[in-house]
Amino acid sequence: MNEIVLINITGRDRKGLDSKFISILAEYDVSVLDIGQAVIHEHISLGILAEIPVKENFAALYKDILYAGHKMDLSIEIKPVGGEQYEKWVEARGKERRIITLLGKKLTADQIARVATVIFENNLNIDNITRLSGRFSIINPQAKLRASIQMIVSGKPNNVKDMRAKFMQISRQTGIDISFHVENIYSGNRKLVAFDMDSTLIHAEVINELAKLAGVGEQVEAITESAMRGEIDFKESFRKRVALLKGLKVSELESLTLTLPLSEGAELVCRTLKGLGYKLAILSGGFTFVGDHLKEKLGFDYVYANELDVLNGKVTGEVCGEIIDGEKKAELLKEIAERENITLAQTIAVGDGANDLPMISCAGLGVAFHAKPIVRERAGNAISTVGLDGLLYLLGIHEREINQEMVGES
Repeated sequence: MNEIVLINITGRDRKGLDSKFISILAEYDVSVLDIGQAVIHEHISLGILAEIPVKENFAALYKDILYAGHKMDLSIEIKPVGGEQYEKWVEARGKERRIITLLGKKLTADQIARVATVIFENNLNIDNITRLSGRFSIINPQAKLRASIQMIVSGKPNNVKDMRAKFMQISRQTGIDISFHVENIYSGNRKLVAFDMDSTLIHAEVINELAKLAGVGEQVEAITESAMRGEIDFKESFRKRVALLKGLKVSELESLTLTLPLSEGAELVCRTLKGLGYKLAILSGGFTFVGDHLKEKLGFDYVYANELDVLNGKVTGEVCGEIIDGEKKAELLKEIAERENITLAQTIAVGDGANDLPMISCAGLGVAFHAKPIVRERAGNAISTVGLDGLLYLLGIHEREINQEMVGES
């Protein structure tokens, strides 16, 4: 085996640095077996695993690298790598890898340390850490701060269920969101995002707002809360609530759509995902008159929701067609994926209630958004500390790729 060395170069970054050192390696016909680089606050850490074809050239190469480093005021470390050690590294290439994303309004050393400790306790290795959020000023902070880092870890966890439980505990105690899922061929190749509507895309439960207009707000809200906690069957609760809306005018429905507040980040996440080529769907136990409004406003490709029966310009208290409950949402997600000629592994589902769990569970990536406790526990991935645009970070999208007017430099 030829001589293998690990070269580590650290110090102040500058233009032409990579070109200089890799050109030196090229003079000795070196093969690059691995290479990695990170720059933090204008300081670089460059690592190169190199194979030197002629062992006798090692001393000269070593001298040239050290001399170049000295001229650029850089620290250079060159270590030989034994053949057995190298082969073990090659054999480890098939290890499982997982993506862990930390997201919040800010990140502290304590939060990151707690997550890193759980990773260590599960016999996993952190291979890479990347900042996804942009730079922000301490003197003139932005009104809407986001802080996010993504970790790539390798190895087989000792106990995945226990690991998730500890991440949930850290999330509750420190106020950050922690996403944890397996990295596979589909992780960077999602194609379809399905959103729940009420309390996900919009900051309201439409049926409760309609109930207020009908003067039955308290009765309907009590049934809604019970259904979202999973205490009663969704279809049964839905029929009971719709029956109480009898007599509402269609004009009142149309006026309501103009007052419903979008969830924080909803416009940004839809605009960005559409710009990146994703298909967007609304799968809702709410109503079509709101879904159609959002389709036009936010650019959704599919809308499936419940249609209120209307006669002579007034709500009859009945529903047209099949009621869309949790199981139907999952069924529709599968149908849309088939229509788009993609696999379920390429889909994402986002929701807040118990009736969203079936589609969250069958999607390639399921996300609970400001959700009830039962949903956060079962979803595995949650956004609770920031707006709906937090989904972009969970997908590994860097802030510079996000479709918005950036403040400062990323």
